[in-house]
Amino acid sequence: MKSLTDKQRIDYPILAITLFSVLYNCILAFINHNITPLSVSHVVLCEGMMMLSSVAYLLKRGIYEEDLPIFLYLIFTLIITIYITVLNHVPFIDQFRNVLIIVAFAGIGSWASERTVKLAFRIGCFFVLLFLVCEIVSTPFYVSLFHPGQYFENTRGIKQASFNNTGLFANALGFEGRFSFGLINHRSSSIFLEQVSLANFCGVIVIYLLSFWPKLGRIEKALFVSTVVLILLTNDTRTMLIFSFVSIVGYFAFPKIPKAFDLILMPLIILIGFFVHFMKPNEVGDNFTGRVGVTIKKMLDLDFQAILGLDITRIGEFADSGYVYLIYGSTIFGLIMFWLFVCLYPAGTTPAQRRCAHSLSLFIFLNMMIGGTAIFSIKIAGLLWLLIGYMRVSERPRTARTQPANVDGSRVPG
Repeated sequence: MKSLTDKQRIDYPILAITLFSVLYNCILAFINHNITPLSVSHVVLCEGMMMLSSVAYLLKRGIYEEDLPIFLYLIFTLIITIYITVLNHVPFIDQFRNVLIIVAFAGIGSWASERTVKLAFRIGCFFVLLFLVCEIVSTPFYVSLFHPGQYFENTRGIKQASFNNTGLFANALGFEGRFSFGLINHRSSSIFLEQVSLANFCGVIVIYLLSFWPKLGRIEKALFVSTVVLILLTNDTRTMLIFSFVSIVGYFAFPKIPKAFDLILMPLIILIGFFVHFMKPNEVGDNFTGRVGVTIKKMLDLDFQAILGLDITRIGEFADSGYVYLIYGSTIFGLIMFWLFVCLYPAGTTPAQRRCAHSLSLFIFLNMMIGGTAIFSIKIAGLLWLLIGYMRVSERPRTARTQPANVDGSRVPG
């Protein structure tokens, strides 16, 4: 049974690493626009610090048998990375970096206390909501703080479009005819400075709500629900709108569905994608069916070299097609391993764990049909996999099991 001290303990290193993963982009953007210009090296340095800090924390805690799944997955990815680099004569570490983020945050999440996870989500969500309201109420003031267009030009090499005089990231402007609720004249970005990460943050919060709903107070529920609703109304994200409505039903249905169902979810989503494509074979626009159609067409164009990861130079073409991107970047075996890891790593014993596991699979596999690399961004993946790591051991916290015993056999409070 959980001790009160374990539930209420705050793991400050874990909290700091996780919050920095959510906030570092807007911190760098503020510095870039208001203090001194930055470059891509500063972004790499920040991500490196988070990775090193996470790995150092895990090594200090020690590696146990229950850590084997994440470390075996990391070793497998390292082998694939070396294979692709050697055979293509081009260094390519993107997928290794993506998996390292998953492993690092799932690892520290398995050591986090319940209070730490709640604080990370509460504080992160508060800042997202605060600057989202700021962006909606006064976009010029929001731009004066971060100037996203300038930031992405300096740190990512993405030139500011000539038609964009707003200071926002050009992709957040949207275009005439795109799905929108019309509350603002662009797609909201908040502290993430670009629209895709904010949309995916909405999905992460939904997964958290499914996992923790009975344990949240009224103020917390109001904070998270209002953030989700405001993102859906201003970000024009069709995928997360679908995901959110399915999750409302899923709160009641997911506990009744066996965890093994997740293994057929990815093939099922791909099969539905093929059905949608063959029903509307010429649909390629920026709408849900159009994005699905683009992904299916790229899957149909896969050849033997691509499946074996021997054509890595083309991977830049598939940033918006997750399944194809994973195959090009890690071979068909990398996609299979990612599928198995997402389905099998999360726990699925209690109702809360099943809600978490099923919503994770739906979130990732649905996202990969209409998007690419965004789910691997540390801004989103850090918080998400912290939650998954915690939920995996939530019924038997690791800290409680590893505390030294007193002479009488009782545990020393941590």
